Amino acid sequence: MPFSRSAFASELPPVNQITPQQLQKRLSDTAARKPLLLDVREPWEFQICRLPGSLLMPMQTVPARHTELDPGADTVVICHHGARSMQAAMFLKHAGFTRLYNLTGGVDAWARTVEASMPVY
Repeated sequence: MPFSRSAFASELPPVNQITPQQLQKRLSDTAARKPLLLDVREPWEFQICRLPGSLLMPMQTVPARHTELDPGADTVVICHHGARSMQAAMFLKHAGFTRLYNLTGGVDAWARTVEASMPVY
């Protein structure tokens, strides 16, 4: 009997995506509660550029450090292009985090579409 597609599907829904423009709008809304900006890049990358107010937690440290975070808080996970942040967000989702967003295109897309003065690498 062949496997059905659902046999391999995750029990959890996918992580929501947020574009740089959507995040900019959310961050500039003075009435809205600010999300946690969780940057999972390496320290050397974080030194080159970062979103103001972001928390650095390199991806390999997330499994050991995720208990430092509020699983019920709006959390935007950020990396260079969006792949590592998606992996980290999926880990957090499996750990019980419920309000996760992956920054589509990462800091590179942010720099290219929102903050032109931000260095790119």
